[in-house]
Amino acid sequence: MEKILKQVYDYIDSQKEAIVETLREVVNIESYGYSKEDVNKVAIKFKELFEAEGLCCKLIPADPNGYCLSGILGKDRPEKPIIFAGHMDTALEIGTLAKRPFKVVDGNAEGIGVLDMKGGIVIALYVIKALNYIGYNERPIKVIFAGDEEANHIGSNAPEIMMAEAKGGLCAFNMETGLIDNAICVGRRGRIGVQLEVTGVSSHAGNDFSSGRNAIAEMAHKILKVQDITDLEAGISCSTTMINGGHSANAIPSKCTIDIDIRFDKVSQLDEIKAKLEAIAKEQVIDQTSCEVRYISKMMPFETTEDTMKLYNFIKDTAKEFGFRDFGYRKVGGASDASYLTIAGVPTLCSCGVVGEWNHTMREYAIVDTMYERAKLFATAILNIDKFDK
Repeated sequence: MEKILKQVYDYIDSQKEAIVETLREVVNIESYGYSKEDVNKVAIKFKELFEAEGLCCKLIPADPNGYCLSGILGKDRPEKPIIFAGHMDTALEIGTLAKRPFKVVDGNAEGIGVLDMKGGIVIALYVIKALNYIGYNERPIKVIFAGDEEANHIGSNAPEIMMAEAKGGLCAFNMETGLIDNAICVGRRGRIGVQLEVTGVSSHAGNDFSSGRNAIAEMAHKILKVQDITDLEAGISCSTTMINGGHSANAIPSKCTIDIDIRFDKVSQLDEIKAKLEAIAKEQVIDQTSCEVRYISKMMPFETTEDTMKLYNFIKDTAKEFGFRDFGYRKVGGASDASYLTIAGVPTLCSCGVVGEWNHTMREYAIVDTMYERAKLFATAILNIDKFDK
């Protein structure tokens, strides 16, 4: 094993410039999650890169959003596949790259998506390259990348695609942003974005006050009830984050809309949360008002299971045995597609990508050396995966 690992590490060290150049190439293809055409451009590029390493790849439509990319190397190899997953789209609008072009400064890569999460996909690519270099042929390696994670999969079937493609995997490494403290993510909260819209009756606030049915006043009652959905001990938080209502300062408003951000820890909690929202909408304090509930977006929670922790302990032990930095673990509040891999029954770790900070901002950066370190780590893990699969 020592000789094989030296070959892997030497290969990755020899590819440092190529790794940075590959990152530069894909970052320079802007892929804002709400711009299907641009996401598809980077999906096609990633397909070409993985096909060059022998993967059999396919682009799967996830209308109205961008492609999902799935590929497999060694389909006919025995045993279950090892999966690298994540997303190809980015969070900032097209045109932002011109204001924050790709560059490397003092060992940090800058640019839109270097951290979240094109750097992680490039790591997965070079793990496969390194394994190909030594002639690895023990298990299939699979990649599954969504094109609309930053768009919360609104209107698309990308989560169903990811679950179908992941089913039957041995384990999965979601190549999301590596945490700055080198911890591995073993759990994430789920999120639903919800709108409530109250319809009342508009009237003149002075001349015809009694005829009006104030939509904002009715919504005020509902906001207090929405807050009561929060149960921090159960891992549920409910925040009214935006409000819009009225059309004139001297008229009773007939419309009021609020946006609600709801976070939750367990898949099983979602139905109860929805039932409470529907009950709030149905109950009226002001007569002749009505309320509609609209579910705008959904990201399911990445639950921490026994298999999650078994995979974490395997990675932690591998890191210790072969001289990598120690890993802690933690759960985080932001959602990711690791949830869907876990729902598909695949033990999964998240935040396996390049380490850095400031996702979704112009300050986003990735620590370049951690791309090499994690490529070596996950290649080492795959070469020792029998210790996990026993």
